[in-house]
Amino acid sequence: MMRHVMMCLAVSLLSVPLAYGQDFSKYRNFSLGTSLTELSKQIDRKPADASVIYQSPALIQELTWSPEQSHQASAPSETVQQILFSFYNGNLYRIVVTYEFFGTEGLTAEDMVRAFSAKYGPATRPAAEANPPAIVAVTAGQTIAFWEDSKYRLNLSRFSLSSTFHFAMFSKQLNGQAEAAIAEAVKQEREDAPQRENALLKKAGEDLEMKRQANLKTFRP
Repeated sequence: MMRHVMMCLAVSLLSVPLAYGQDFSKYRNFSLGTSLTELSKQIDRKPADASVIYQSPALIQELTWSPEQSHQASAPSETVQQILFSFYNGNLYRIVVTYEFFGTEGLTAEDMVRAFSAKYGPATRPAAEANPPAIVAVTAGQTIAFWEDSKYRLNLSRFSLSSTFHFAMFSKQLNGQAEAAIAEAVKQEREDAPQRENALLKKAGEDLEMKRQANLKTFRP
């Protein structure tokens, strides 16, 4: 009985680091849910540097950042080319990482999955499609593996043309809210498009008439 209890205790202790190590909300020192103000401090940027994608019905912003390469020979080279941070009403809901081609050159999909699995645990491999759509492979990349729990989703993908690897992670709740807000904003833009076009045409006509009147006064044949 004592041996059985000790074995269970040992297994429990060994499983604790693994469980706590699989934090799907973190990438390096960045955490989903962080405010734009706080993340801007982390990367030495200003909140005003973020691009406003939509303002209504929710504020959608994006901020891109490229880590500096170390010039020390002993320091490992930086494999990240760029990180795209997306914010919903000021909170980080998605992180998309693009890796340097030369930093991943020669690495296979299995190599990449193994590297991420060491941090996030066993990966789920998507079922292979008999005839995968070419458009998806080019524009969105082909999903190699993913990790998820009830709150977060992590995708590892590869673009077939450039062989570039991408890693995306997002909060399911905030991402769902952001996608709904973006869909509503796009719908509103389409509905307002005729009115905006008419306003632009009217403004262009008024500007042209002003130039005409000015030129009538100064023109000399």
